[in-house]
Formats: sequence, structure tokens, C-alpha cells
Amino acid sequence: MKKIVILLFTLATSFPLWAGEESCGVRNYAFENGESISYTIFYSVIGVYVNAGTANFTTALEKLNNKDVYHVVGTGSSNHSYDWIFKVRDRYETYFDTATLQPYKFIRNVDEGGYKTYESVTFNQQTNIAITTKGVYKVPSCIQDVLSSIYYARNIDFSGYKVDDKIPFDMFLDNQVYPLYIRYLGKEVIKTKYGKFRAIKFRPLLVKGTIFAGGEKMNVWVSDDPNHIPLRIESPIVVGSVKVDMMQYRNLRYPLTSMLSFH
Repeated sequence: MKKIVILLFTLATSFPLWAGEESCGVRNYAFENGESISYTIFYSVIGVYVNAGTANFTTALEKLNNKDVYHVVGTGSSNHSYDWIFKVRDRYETYFDTATLQPYKFIRNVDEGGYKTYESVTFNQQTNIAITTKGVYKVPSCIQDVLSSIYYARNIDFSGYKVDDKIPFDMFLDNQVYPLYIRYLGKEVIKTKYGKFRAIKFRPLLVKGTIFAGGEKMNVWVSDDPNHIPLRIESPIVVGSVKVDMMQYRNLRYPLTSMLSFH
């Protein structure tokens, strides 16, 4: 059961491993101030999925060093019934430019089974450096952090890609730069715990870790409408498999026209 809650926010923050683009400065047409999206995380060992925890993402328009920024907060927690096994209370934050969607600051504050860690990263997009609690690192232009890349990805125009195309991007995580990509798999209709949707499907290249194997084994679906919100993630893990479904949303920029029926 410990595996159920270890993956809670690890999986939630795997969303950004689906997308990127060759150029910087994608304009925001997908989300707006006040958006909130919540997810339920399910875990299975023998084919039966159980509710293991939740994740939530909120967006607010703020000022950082006199610059207009979007402040996104992502939280993840284990269900209280599992806390006695392995308690998770994680909080991730990013501040990124409203015009270019490039990150200025990233914060990670996690408590996982009694293991606590705090990380703060400041990005200088002009000099291409990242300043963390452990040092100063050179990064490529157009670098994204874990959370900013979700919102950057939602603004990609997928109509220019063909099935099986790779979309490369760079992410800074744990004081390292990861050159990653997603493989575009086209469009399909999917049924989730929330409802039935027209969706865009991806398969990301994952970095090998303690829970996920490296390679292209995770499938991701986002709404086939201007919001491009994540609807479902499915992936095998070291023991069993996981499924993450969107279960609630507020203040989307556009109507969720991809939804064909409510569950």
C-alpha cells in the first residue's frame, strides 16, 4: 500500500512530461486567472483500482518583482485512511511570465512518509541560469520547470503535428536538465470516471525513477478543445499500475466542449 501514496504527487507532476515546443514564447490562449482543476489518483495491483489520493492545481494572476505572473499551486495528498501507512502532503509552486509563459521561480515543499524537503529555484531567462538551494546551474533557453511546463504545453497548436511526431522540450528538475519529448498519437474518444470526452493522446518519454520505468509506457489524454486540460493518465509502475482522472474543474477559460456525456 505504500506504493499507492508514494506515487501521488510524483504522478501528478508527471503531467508536464508530455509536451514542449521548439520555440520560446508561446502565447497563452488556454487558461485564465482563477482556474482550478482537481484529480483523483487510483492504484491497482490485481486489476481493481482503489482511490489512493488527490491532486489539485490552481492559477492566480499576481505580481513578482513588479512583473505580471501567473502563480500556479499544485498540491497532492494521500487519503486520510492511508496516512497511517504512508502520509503524503506535497506542495509545488511556480511563477511564470504571463506573456511568454517562461518560469521565474519554482518552489517544492514536500512531506512524504516523514521525509521532508524544501527546494527553491530562481530562473534568469536572460542569462540562462537556474539558482537553487544547492548551487547555480547553466540551463538552455526555453527551459521549463515541473509546473510551468503543464501550462506551456496546453498552448501548443497540435494541428501542425502528424501521428507519431516527436515534440522535444527541456525541463529543469532536481538540479538537472532533462532533454525530453512526447510522441503525438492523434485523437480518440475516451471514457473517464468523470465522463466521455474527445481527447488528444500522447506518449511521453519518461526519466527512469523509483516508480516509473524509463521509456514510452505512459499514456496521457487532454481535452480536444481550446482548454487542453489533462483528462486521464495511465501507466504501469514498479508494482501494479496507476490511473489519474480529472474529477472537478472551475473557471475554465472556455466551455468544456470536448465532453460528450457526463458519467
